[in-house]
Amino acid sequence: MADFRLSDEQRQFQQLAREFSQKEIVPKASQFDSTAEFPSEVCRQSWELGFMNLFIPIELGGLGLRLWDACLIAEEFGAACAAISSILVSHNLAQAPVIAGGTDEQKREFLEPLANEYLYAACSPAELSCKVDPKTVQVTAKASKDEYVLSGQKTWVSNASVARWYYVLASTDPTQGIDGLSAFVVPADSKGIVVGQRQPMLGCKACDVREITFVDVKVSRQCLIGQVGQGWKVTKMGFARCLPLWASVAVGLARAAMQHSIVYAKERTTFGKPIAQHQAVSFMLADMAKNIESSRLLAWQAAWLYDHEMPMSKQALMAKAFAVDTAMKVATDAVQIFGGYGYSREYPVEKLMRDAKVLQIYQGSSLTDRVMIAGSLIGV
Repeated sequence: MADFRLSDEQRQFQQLAREFSQKEIVPKASQFDSTAEFPSEVCRQSWELGFMNLFIPIELGGLGLRLWDACLIAEEFGAACAAISSILVSHNLAQAPVIAGGTDEQKREFLEPLANEYLYAACSPAELSCKVDPKTVQVTAKASKDEYVLSGQKTWVSNASVARWYYVLASTDPTQGIDGLSAFVVPADSKGIVVGQRQPMLGCKACDVREITFVDVKVSRQCLIGQVGQGWKVTKMGFARCLPLWASVAVGLARAAMQHSIVYAKERTTFGKPIAQHQAVSFMLADMAKNIESSRLLAWQAAWLYDHEMPMSKQALMAKAFAVDTAMKVATDAVQIFGGYGYSREYPVEKLMRDAKVLQIYQGSSLTDRVMIAGSLIGV
């Protein structure tokens, strides 16, 4: 049975992430949201502490953390700013399939530089959705002598313009559906890559999200991760590891929204008493607490299973789906508790509500998660 008592080392990771995010991120989060400025300096500080490369093995310069340890860090970042959290998780998301399915040589070539220099990896978090519909993969890869030629587009690529390389799922045999997909690392300086305009978004405005077009981009066979036709397998192995991270970011966001709500509800009075003492508000706070706690435990359970090399894909999908929906509900209720002030940008909860919506979409929407959960239940 899982024991969720934190070790001294885990508490140190948690405390370091909390102190850094509250000191360096929280005071600047509103500014990044208002200006949509990419938070390069804050992310550089995160890199210096090792938080940008959670899973890169220690021998390559990363932290080499267990998934549960990484979830503790992700929650603290999520409580500070979902945009900056998304930048860091997306960076780790792009790395994850290389860590899971790359050769030792590929890991040294593609991962070690990220640990030794302040560099980014990028991918489309929506790659996991290809399980539901392989036709969503709009990039093809054709073998040509000692290389592959990639053509097509990727949308919603996170860290697009700052990346050293992209993790790309491409169709090498369109007739084979999901078994015709292959995975590649594509250097960002490859000839034929066109980086689109930055996508203006409702929330997580500091994120660098763009469309990437591949126009006959040539990459060596060394850039193929795994075997031809194993793209979905490699992607699933890597991306499943990051689902609990997204869940933990959502837990952190929801936790921040609840904390703001509690403070406000104890200070705001109506009919001669704090609104926290009115049943309508107190029940909202209680629901926040129980659903946040449930979300955290689901994320930790999935992480614990992964760390003990046990099947966890279904639990990871459940954790993410429940946690991101909880974050959206808690943030929306926080705005409700604040009333008119909650709708004003002078108060923090409206940003939390906008940011929470993005979490319901990243790395496959919560609806896609439900399709995959149901498929695992009925054997589809």
